[in-house]
Amino acid sequence: MIEAVIFDWAGTTVDYGCFAPVKAFMEAFAHHGVPVTMEETRKPMGMLKRDHIRTMLHMERIAAEWKRVHGHEATEEAVDAVYAQFEPKLFSILDQYAAPKPFAVETAAKLRVKIGSTTGYTDAMMNIVAPKAAQQGYAPDFWISPDGVGGRGRPYPYMIFANMQALGLTAVGNVVKVGDTISDIKEGVNAGVWTAGVIEGSSELGLSQQEYEAMSPQERETACQKVEERFRRAGAHFVVRDLSQLPDLVHACGFKNMRR
Repeated sequence: MIEAVIFDWAGTTVDYGCFAPVKAFMEAFAHHGVPVTMEETRKPMGMLKRDHIRTMLHMERIAAEWKRVHGHEATEEAVDAVYAQFEPKLFSILDQYAAPKPFAVETAAKLRVKIGSTTGYTDAMMNIVAPKAAQQGYAPDFWISPDGVGGRGRPYPYMIFANMQALGLTAVGNVVKVGDTISDIKEGVNAGVWTAGVIEGSSELGLSQQEYEAMSPQERETACQKVEERFRRAGAHFVVRDLSQLPDLVHACGFKNMRR
């Protein structure tokens, strides 16, 4: 049987569209004379934030532009410089992006299993997000950031294993990981747990709730299908449109686990 569901935070259970870190990343790069696109910014989403910046600086276009603007290739000093701008920008807005997504509170209660969580945020960031989400009804039984596993965030599996230890879980086959990014999917796959991607409100979809609801049914279907395909290619066992579908999925996972 399924003992626990381990959720991501921004884009999965809070911050519809995962806009807080995107905004801060884009402003941080622009400060250093290297504007980046939303698509570029979202590609590494879900990683530890320093790793996210490092990954972006190694993207071909961004790397070339950094060298053109600064006269040298991006080094670890560049990672530090961008992060030095990113962190205060994120902290200045983070409390505004902690509202639970549709169905998050109801689904967590309906699941009737232990609720864990992993994140790309640091402890300091989570100390803002977690209390704000709790005030609005969403409070998992346990959360851990990359800070708690020696900085080895996604796609490493260690945050999931830390959840399993803290929650007293017995086997990876009894765990479902749910996230909204490719990094989330890889984290779950690397841990050997059931892994599911959620589409609506995800960083992969990259739309605000207003933008999504303004789309025609056909436009929604096309956009969601593209995200599902990316999740599946990354190794997701399941993909749900929104969190309201999760209880039935968890029941199905429990049945399949018993049949292994």
